[in-house]
Amino acid sequence: MNTRDDLLSAQTGMGAVTLRVGDLDAMIAYYRDAVTLELQSQEGDVAVLGRGGVPVVILQHAPELKHAAPRSAGLYHTAILFESEPALAAALYSMARRAPGLFTGSADHLVSKAFYFTDPEGNGVELYWDRARTEWSWAHGQIEMGTAYLDPNEFLQQHVTPELVENPRLGGTTVGHVHLSVGDVATAKEFYVDRLGFETTTAFGDSALFVSAGGYHHHMAMNVWESKGAGRRPLALGLGLVEIAVPTADEVGRVGERLGHYGLQTRNDGRSLMVSDPWDNQIKIVAADTTSVA
Repeated sequence: MNTRDDLLSAQTGMGAVTLRVGDLDAMIAYYRDAVTLELQSQEGDVAVLGRGGVPVVILQHAPELKHAAPRSAGLYHTAILFESEPALAAALYSMARRAPGLFTGSADHLVSKAFYFTDPEGNGVELYWDRARTEWSWAHGQIEMGTAYLDPNEFLQQHVTPELVENPRLGGTTVGHVHLSVGDVATAKEFYVDRLGFETTTAFGDSALFVSAGGYHHHMAMNVWESKGAGRRPLALGLGLVEIAVPTADEVGRVGERLGHYGLQTRNDGRSLMVSDPWDNQIKIVAADTTSVA
């Protein structure tokens, strides 16, 4: 790992992902009934879903907006982290029952086991569980991740019980990482690593970049698999906001000073900091004890 004095705190994590949605009721039903999150609040056009008081997805009703054009920058997927394999299996079983046509794949990534879906409006969703950090391998400063085959039916058989079928909300959930579609990886690295303060954990040439704080396998990733050459993202359905939680308000201030040093425009209300990445994806930096629910 790098030794830099301009890194995000090792205690950095991800906060809720905000999505602009066309059909609020359908999207609440998907994330509540299929993904197995809890509807934590709903006020007017905004619904917050998560578990245990921790918001994971914030849905903002925006029926006046249209979907972004194909191959645009934006969200590749929101990755929801479960505390155990049985908890992940319970959610996977729920997805198979309630949203069977939205499964897109699965993989054992060596550091984690992951299952992939789209939501009813085309936003990518990953449900995953992490192996213990002691089981991860690093070589030359990069995390070793793979894409070994993972059989979802076998995974269900190994972990699902009748009790989990009846009560699938086992343990807490968080946003483990957020994966973005961007126009080019070099520009993404300049913003997310050189300016914002993440560290590179692995890269696949000029096609994908994985970054984190504190030695996690990745808190964010950026790829060009479906968006190479994309320009700034227009206001559209889909990704509204990515939230990054740092431990203290002082850390929010330090990030703001660093971004300002590089000439980036930020909006700071004293509790949080807003900045746009080079594709106009909105990034919000908050202190962990003030993570937003709107």
